[in-house]
Amino acid sequence: MAEIKEERRLGLLQATAINMTDMVGIGPFITLPMVIHILNGPYFLYAWLAGAALSMVDAMIWSELGTAFPKAGGSYNFLKETYGKNGMGRLMSFLFVWQTMIQAPLVIASAAIGFAGYFSYLVPLTTLQSKLISGSVVICIVILLFRKIEAIGKISVLLWGAVLFTMLWIIGGGITHGNFLEPVKHINDGLTFNMTFVAALGFASVKSVYSYLGYYNICHLGGEIINPSRNIPRSMFLSIAGIALLYLLMNISVASVIPWQVAKDSEFVISLFMQQLAGPKAATVITCLILLVSFASVFSATLGYSRIPYAAAADGAFFKVFARLHPTGHFPYVSLLVLGTIAFVFSLLFKLSDVISAILSMRILIQFIGQAVGLYLLRKQKQITFPYKMPFFPLPIILAIVMWAGILISTGFKMVAGGLTAIIIGIIVYFIKARLNQEWPFVPSSLLEPIRSKVSSEQ
Repeated sequence: MAEIKEERRLGLLQATAINMTDMVGIGPFITLPMVIHILNGPYFLYAWLAGAALSMVDAMIWSELGTAFPKAGGSYNFLKETYGKNGMGRLMSFLFVWQTMIQAPLVIASAAIGFAGYFSYLVPLTTLQSKLISGSVVICIVILLFRKIEAIGKISVLLWGAVLFTMLWIIGGGITHGNFLEPVKHINDGLTFNMTFVAALGFASVKSVYSYLGYYNICHLGGEIINPSRNIPRSMFLSIAGIALLYLLMNISVASVIPWQVAKDSEFVISLFMQQLAGPKAATVITCLILLVSFASVFSATLGYSRIPYAAAADGAFFKVFARLHPTGHFPYVSLLVLGTIAFVFSLLFKLSDVISAILSMRILIQFIGQAVGLYLLRKQKQITFPYKMPFFPLPIILAIVMWAGILISTGFKMVAGGLTAIIIGIIVYFIKARLNQEWPFVPSSLLEPIRSKVSSEQ
């Protein structure tokens, strides 16, 4: 039977739509008051600028790696290639898949939990009812994704339109209110640039960065992108620039209608904003649109993450069953179903406030800092042709590492300890697996490729 392969059918429009729908989600609507509360002043806009700056710098790293290795799985392939596919890269890529099996469902669950939380503005919910709604969101997403990639691209563009309409309505409401520029005029009121402000900005940026995550989502679909050397970088930079502008304008718009002193303690700040502008019916409509945007984010995130275990399994580094593609739809249905099941369970177990910092602390060391260091090592070898090269190399890499380290520290001791514990357990599991399967480091890397070639020929 001929091997079923992924097909390149996603263009720049679909790629940008997938990134942007993943980035927005419920994040900016629930973190807006959190950011204001942490900074406790009109200068909360700086946290959103900091998130955009970090995303832009980090996107340069993703662009180099994404265009050099345009395959399904994103960081799995990047870590394997940069650290050596027959050496340390085996451990690093395994650790990424290991953490993905935990943090990817957490990301999906966080959006589903946020959906249920905002739904309670429309209908007061008991704890059980809220869990049932968040779990149902995950199930609906899996059902929607159980189809061909070109159909998913069309759905993503439709959901992207809902994202843009919602954001533009919020921004337009603030502009027509008449005091749109007031928050900008007073952005520095009471601001003292010292270590206290820097620390507060770091803590606030944990929340704002969470709302930017997803600009790299298209790298997980690298094997399905048309002209990846061009469309992968463009889709990321367009996504970040567009979302940063929308986030800033939305924050300014909300603060121009609702004083930041009130907004920082509002659980449904956007609904309150629209109710004050246009009444209860408009508040209900905007709440429904926010729920649609949140649903779109879960859709996009689940799509990208489902390709990671598939890529690892197809490469022989994970359970073989995850390498199966749907016979007619040609998508990794086993990976999709497993991640969806875990996300469903997480959506029933956790609270939203418990997962945002955990998501960042788990992925920063291996994924963001790990692949930044790996890219630096690979560029120094000068053995790979990079279709995209970042300007001022290696300055963006250094900046990204420093900024991610700052964000990691800001998540708090418990979250850092939890992330490190997950990594340590993953290392132990890898070495047990490697010992049983006679892989690196128990077999010299120079012997691994001949062994793999022999096994392949016997099969």
